[in-house]
Amino acid sequence: MGMTMTQKILARHVGRPFVGEGDLLVSQVDLVLANDITGPPAINVFNEIGVPVFDKDKIALVPDHFSPCKDIKSATLCKQMRDFARQHRITNYFEVGRMGIEHALLPNKGLVAPGEIIVGADSHTCT
Repeated sequence: MGMTMTQKILARHVGRPFVGEGDLLVSQVDLVLANDITGPPAINVFNEIGVPVFDKDKIALVPDHFSPCKDIKSATLCKQMRDFARQHRITNYFEVGRMGIEHALLPNKGLVAPGEIIVGADSHTCT
């Protein structure tokens, strides 16, 4: 039996000729996305683990939920993302004035394309 489009994309990323329902897969990803709500908790865990970023060109940080910041708390979260991006030389960090809504920004900047696997910790990433 043939595979669905999603199965074909996953099979290509895991280097298998076929993937089926229920398969446990470990895949390469084309891009990881975080915003100013989901990014800071991930950065905290990342810093606790103490490993290097997997690929500074395959990470996109977009502070689009609290920016421009309305208070000290939101400014602190955005600063944490900015500092992380600088420390790890993240190529795709989008500062205020260089961004838009993360889910529209990525295709507009040519960072995502059909057939890629994008991991984003936001309920709208799949759209």
